[in-house]
Order: sequence, then C-alpha cells, then structure tokens
Amino acid sequence: MQAPFDTEPTAELVDQWLERVRGFLSILTARKKQQFNRRVSLGDLLTERADNAAAYGFGEGTTMYDNVLVLGDVEVGRDTWIGPGCILDGSGGGLRIGDWCSISAGVQIYTHHTVNRSISLGQSPIDYAPTRIGNGVYLGPNAIVQMGVTIGDKAVIGANSLVNRDIPAGARAFGSPARAR
Repeated sequence: MQAPFDTEPTAELVDQWLERVRGFLSILTARKKQQFNRRVSLGDLLTERADNAAAYGFGEGTTMYDNVLVLGDVEVGRDTWIGPGCILDGSGGGLRIGDWCSISAGVQIYTHHTVNRSISLGQSPIDYAPTRIGNGVYLGPNAIVQMGVTIGDKAVIGANSLVNRDIPAGARAFGSPARAR
C-alpha cells in the first residue's frame, strides 16, 4: 500500500488507511482498558501523562492529561496530578502550582481576565495578576480559581467552587464564591 502523501488519494486508499488507523486505535484502546480500566480520548491513547508534563518542564512525577490547556508561564512542582479538561493560564504574570497537588478534572486557573476590556469596548486593558497554588492543595472537580489568588499549603477547595479571594493554608473552602471554613 502506498503512503497517502505520494499522490492524490483515491477513495479506496483513504478507506484502507482509515481501516488501519481504526484497527490501531482499537488495539491502543484495549491496551489502556487492560492497563488502567479506563477509556480515554485519542490524545491520551497516543501520549503518556508523565511525558505531557515533562514536555512543559513540570516537576518530576507530575502527570497531566493530553487535553490540558497550558497558556503562558506555568510552573508545576513535583508529584502533582492534573486531570482531564483543565485550563492552566499563566499568561498574566505566571501561574505557580506546588508539589503534591491534585488538580481535578475541569479545573480552571486564571492569571488574567477581560471583563474591563469587554465592558469598555476595548478602551481598558486586559487585567493581569499572578496566581499561586501551594503544596499539597486539592482542587475539586470544576473549581475555578480567579487571577491574583493565592491558595495556601494543604488547602482543600470543593467541587464547583469559585475561588475569588486568597485561601489560607489548611483551610477547607467551598461554594460560589468559596468561603474558608
């Protein structure tokens, strides 16, 4: 079978290649299910989570899913887990995440927002501020951390919480907006 890039592919050639690719993906899917009892997206079939994190220079032992969006200056410490569908925005002065954190699925962490720019019809600038996440922090699924926030070491942020102010070390914060308890 010829490579699909040598000439304009025929419908038959495209069908042959699709059949091979689907067969290969089926093998990878079965392998991932056997290894980890999970079904993952195409990107996670083709990549390893530790390699994804290492490609960004994140700390040793840190892993992240293929579909994590990383923007700007983001630093992550050692042994941190970053779940699927997260947004790590370091475009506004940098995002720092410590060691031994769990960043659950769908978490969004920002260092900028465009509220003032939007409501001023472009007359005001985009707002920026660095965001810091301490060591041993747990961010529950779909939590949102706004720009400029610092979350202290060993804090727990509940699922679906909006963190729009600093959270002290060891606190448990839940809700929208999140309140430390």
